Amino acid sequence: MVRLLIVILLTTTLVTFVSCDYARMSDQESVRTWEDKMPDMPKNTIPVAGGYEVLAHTADPSTLKNQVPATQQTIERGRLAYSYFCIQCHGVELNGFGTVGQSFSPLPADLTSSDVLEQSDGELYYKIRIGYNRHPSLFDTISETDTWSVVNYMRAFKRGASKQ
Repeated sequence: MVRLLIVILLTTTLVTFVSCDYARMSDQESVRTWEDKMPDMPKNTIPVAGGYEVLAHTADPSTLKNQVPATQQTIERGRLAYSYFCIQCHGVELNGFGTVGQSFSPLPADLTSSDVLEQSDGELYYKIRIGYNRHPSLFDTISETDTWSVVNYMRAFKRGASKQ
């Protein structure tokens, strides 16, 4: 029985290697795809400048200016964005006692503290978008306008203008 299995295995192996002509396959046009020139992409299809790389590696956060005026509408937009993206860690009162944030050590930042609010809008924007220490990068998660609106909301919350 063992002898029969060995013969079958050797026969199958021999047939497999003899029946497949690998040398001839390399002559096929489909194998040489690296030689084909890729078509030119239409302009403005793939970003080659700007975005994350510029913000993360060349921008000076202290010089970034808030692009969204602090109106009641943008503060409300910031409150909504905060409730989607930030409240789980930073909490309803922006104090770092969110449901998820309570499991962190150290706790997330108290966004109403003077340490946070003394920073420029650009520095807060940068830290939200790029990340800071344990704070994750939200560059691909929250839009630029919503990020500026969250900064406006943080400042309005401390003043009491947005509490409901």
